[in-house]
Amino acid sequence: MLIISYFFYGCWDWRFLFLIAASSLIDFWVAKKIKASEKKNTKKAFVGISLVMNIGLLGFFKYFNFFADSLVDLFNLVGFHADYTTLHIILPVGISFYTFQTLSYTIDVYRGKIEPSNSIVQFFAYVSFFPQLVAGPIERATNLLPQFQKKRTFEYDKAADGMRQMLWGFFKKVVVADNCAVFVDQAFADPSMSSSGELFVGMIFFAFQLYGDFSGYSDIAIGSARLFGFDLKQNFAFPYFARDIAEFYRRWHMSLTNWFKDYVYFPLGGSRVGLNKKIRNVFIIYLISGFWHGANWTFIFWGFLNALYYVPLMLSKRNRRNLEIVAANSFLPSFRQGYAIFETFIVTCFIRVFFRADSIEDAFLYIKRIFSFQGNTWGNLDKISIAVIVILLVVEWINRKEQHGLAIGNRPVYVRWGSYMAVFLIILFFGKSSTSFIYFQF
Repeated sequence: MLIISYFFYGCWDWRFLFLIAASSLIDFWVAKKIKASEKKNTKKAFVGISLVMNIGLLGFFKYFNFFADSLVDLFNLVGFHADYTTLHIILPVGISFYTFQTLSYTIDVYRGKIEPSNSIVQFFAYVSFFPQLVAGPIERATNLLPQFQKKRTFEYDKAADGMRQMLWGFFKKVVVADNCAVFVDQAFADPSMSSSGELFVGMIFFAFQLYGDFSGYSDIAIGSARLFGFDLKQNFAFPYFARDIAEFYRRWHMSLTNWFKDYVYFPLGGSRVGLNKKIRNVFIIYLISGFWHGANWTFIFWGFLNALYYVPLMLSKRNRRNLEIVAANSFLPSFRQGYAIFETFIVTCFIRVFFRADSIEDAFLYIKRIFSFQGNTWGNLDKISIAVIVILLVVEWINRKEQHGLAIGNRPVYVRWGSYMAVFLIILFFGKSSTSFIYFQF
């Protein structure tokens, strides 16, 4: 598994194999030192080495040019001419994911949640596990590493369900996301050339492009891991059926949300502190989350808007309100639930304009153009994208209590195979493969 994973990663750029190997080696050594140390200050010092190394690597490769550009802009703003030669730094694919994965390992060893690995091969395989290496889910050593330490046997039911999840992941990626991407790219390329209606649809389509792209990758990763007998954590739990922003982020990119909660939010005091610190902690989490997604002010502002959206919910103590599955005891939601789902979806769509736009100014112009109601025609809408979005929503609503949209292993054989063939034919005739995964850039 280690050889396969390193070969897989090396096919992108073999030079960065040294980077992931160095990161793995240092954290393997640090964890051993933490366990062997008797003094708490010594343990903290070794955790500090892991923090500096992991955050340092991530900061250099991902954020060096961002900070350099921002510093030059600041000097120019106050009247000092500044210039520099930008380094042509290639962002190693998956570095945001595997640095968080190794960092959580050393912290969990320090906290006593897991024993340090005695096998360097097993640990290296855990860090580089190819299904989730380049875009998550961000696995914890407490869940994944022990699975490398025990004998696994092939389980037909597990492998079959993994194949179903992979099939559904391919549908979400190459059918939903890549069809929506064509319209989205046109809308965001030059908003002045599109009507208000077209820009509104472009915003909605981007929400489904992002969801189909990233949750589709997660489904493929989790499903393929199950073929090898590994169980990865669920990363998306049908977030577009969420009834408020708190529930939305409990269901969206769950591995990242839980990582920030356990390693940043709780150490800051979480919600067990005074009101001002509660608000501070919320903004810190969302701003860091925005910055994690990319070296651009648009992502930071996107995080800021999410914090603004979340704080009123927290202040009114409604952020833990919707913990159960929507319409848990009925097939259709109530009017109140339906309206809450619609409102949450629309607000998150508007916030995501800043996630997609090239600059904050472009995002504001895009939203302003929507509300200008100028040239208010719908143009040549992509009927295929609308149709596959409807299919996506219907299938996932039916299976919203399951781990993924195509979890139909307990259905009659004609339902299972009819579904497989239908999804396969839709992929075959309407799938596109012209774009890469969005989250590869993160």
